[in-house]
Amino acid sequence: MLILENVISDRGSKYAVSGAPCASEEEAKALLKDLKRHKKFAKATHNSWALLLDEAQIKNDDGEAGAGLVILRMLDRAQLRGHLVVVTRWFGGKHLGGDRFRHVQEAVRIYLEARAGGA
Repeated sequence: MLILENVISDRGSKYAVSGAPCASEEEAKALLKDLKRHKKFAKATHNSWALLLDEAQIKNDDGEAGAGLVILRMLDRAQLRGHLVVVTRWFGGKHLGGDRFRHVQEAVRIYLEARAGGA
């Protein structure tokens, strides 16, 4: 799994983005479980994720309402199927309002660029 930590910081909230090839919801949950074996990710406020398959669109906001859909739309635009993307947020104490969606989008963009660059 490619893990990019500290990609965005805003008003105390910090973001990371991770991803890996994935063929099913069960595999996505197993990959998420592996990610959460890192204590830092297990303690995160949100681990929102999405997976676009030929036969299904699967997402989980993990309490960050709407974040899974933002990730799913980014995957669809990039035509990236069979790949799990997780955006992790550690809440910094101040609400970000609509900026949180911009940050989720930017985190996915950073991941897609790193993946394309062979990081």
